[in-house]
Amino acid sequence: MESYALLIAATLNAGTVLAIASLGLLINEKVGIVNLGAEGMMLCAAIAGFAAVVHSGNDWLGFAAGMGAGAVMALIFGALVIWLNTNQYATGLALSLFGAGFSAFVGIGYVQEKIPPRPSFAIPYLSDIPLLGSALFRHHPLVYLAVLFALALIWFLYSTRAGLVLRCVGESPEAAHSLGYPVRRIRLLAVVSGGALCGLAGAYVSIIYTPLWVEGMVAGKGWIALALTTFSTWRPARVLLGAYLFGGVTMLQFHLQGLGVEIPSQFLTMLPYVATIVVLALISRNPLWIRINMPASIGKSFHPGN
Repeated sequence: MESYALLIAATLNAGTVLAIASLGLLINEKVGIVNLGAEGMMLCAAIAGFAAVVHSGNDWLGFAAGMGAGAVMALIFGALVIWLNTNQYATGLALSLFGAGFSAFVGIGYVQEKIPPRPSFAIPYLSDIPLLGSALFRHHPLVYLAVLFALALIWFLYSTRAGLVLRCVGESPEAAHSLGYPVRRIRLLAVVSGGALCGLAGAYVSIIYTPLWVEGMVAGKGWIALALTTFSTWRPARVLLGAYLFGGVTMLQFHLQGLGVEIPSQFLTMLPYVATIVVLALISRNPLWIRINMPASIGKSFHPGN
């Protein structure tokens, strides 16, 4: 039973990375912007956060550095696609490739670096509950903050005027512009906010999830987070559930290896990506369902003079 508690704990830890990044990308897509640069942003944020902790010893400064790196990269992406009308998909891919190369170059000197030992986190009394304590109540605060942020995002999107305006920009930027809303500025703010969240997810990877730096350590999590937004049909609660589902699939490979299951390690490594393909294939069988939930202007540029 203890092994299952450890599997649940690892699932929540891995799912947190995907949840934070996916919620950031969901904010982007709610205003009609598709950012394929999540992988690159997360890698740059991972090295920025790790370097900040190496030099300061403070995790929260590391998270701030990661968010800043993600926000700056998203700002550049936003300026290109929102003001200069570059293709969103090509620009996002370029950002991802740039982030992978730049993080590898900057991180050369940090490969052998170590950060201070991580403090243990435990919620008093609850962490002492047999099995449940180790499974649910001994995580870094960001694990719980990710859940709270998802709930706050639900409230913001569906219960506030600002959330309604944001969704309106994603559904019909022309209508929002005719009502006097600054569509391009709203889109840019959403893109930068989403980039900051991707940056936080990247910093979490290098500071908490795997406290070290190696080239390419995000290992496709940015692409899985991107797929999760479609898997969840652009709903924050479904993003959270999907993130934990994919986090569980990722951790299952290590759990099975620990149990001595004779399965080639290469096949186990494939599991998260196979699950991504299968889920997207199943969802695509019902295009009407996707069309109903998908923001109408997603991937489309907008200029006030059009």
